[in-house]
Amino acid sequence: MPILKDKVAIVTGGGRGLGRSIAEAYRDEGAEVVITAAANQAEIDKVAALTGSIAMQADVTREADAARVVDAVMARFGRIDILVNNAGRGMKFVNPRFMTHPEPFWECDPAVWRMIIDTNINGVFLMTRAVVPVMLKQGSGRIINLAINFETQKRKGFTPYGPSKAALESMTAIWAEDLRGTGVTVNAVAPGGGTETGMIPDDFPDALRKQLLQPGVIGPAAVYLASDDAAGVTGQRIVATQFNQAPPAGNDSKG
Repeated sequence: MPILKDKVAIVTGGGRGLGRSIAEAYRDEGAEVVITAAANQAEIDKVAALTGSIAMQADVTREADAARVVDAVMARFGRIDILVNNAGRGMKFVNPRFMTHPEPFWECDPAVWRMIIDTNINGVFLMTRAVVPVMLKQGSGRIINLAINFETQKRKGFTPYGPSKAALESMTAIWAEDLRGTGVTVNAVAPGGGTETGMIPDDFPDALRKQLLQPGVIGPAAVYLASDDAAGVTGQRIVATQFNQAPPAGNDSKG
């Protein structure tokens, strides 16, 4: 039997990259999947058609949109088992050449800074805040946050993307404690290295591009965290390239 049969999942930013790969993996394992995107309706419609998912245009930074997604999923399925907080904005908005020509933090446009922080931190809060009451009433649920390498959080020129993901690590740990004993878990999953997604700049050298991970690497770990097998796992961080189906003993500083 598929691992996620009869589960209902919301995957934000599910139209491309890691979000799309997670949505595909969940569908393959029998879950009903709703994917969201802030702007590109055509993109998520295409993924929905290919995977049998449901597409919803929604901006995670808007409280009303978060509530609308939850209400629509509840109206259709009557439950929400999984929330994947994947929607995010990366360094291309700050500096299109961020990988090869990093710029110092004081040159960042404050409006761009706010946009990235709003999506990567506030959007995760608003979506999780909207979903958790449903999960508490059910007595079960899985919150999965998309993390990045610790090294990337400290990389020269990577503000505010790095700091936003560092905040996500703290949010994951604190929320897991807030929800401990409720049946609702909160964990983070990281690919394990640079990944071929839309966040990679166009001028990224071909030789280095060939070394990037493919988005599908995230699938097995994301499926595990969403499954009943991970019911006792919370406040943890799984690195997809190191995932071996065993519950992690603790945070991995190499991820």
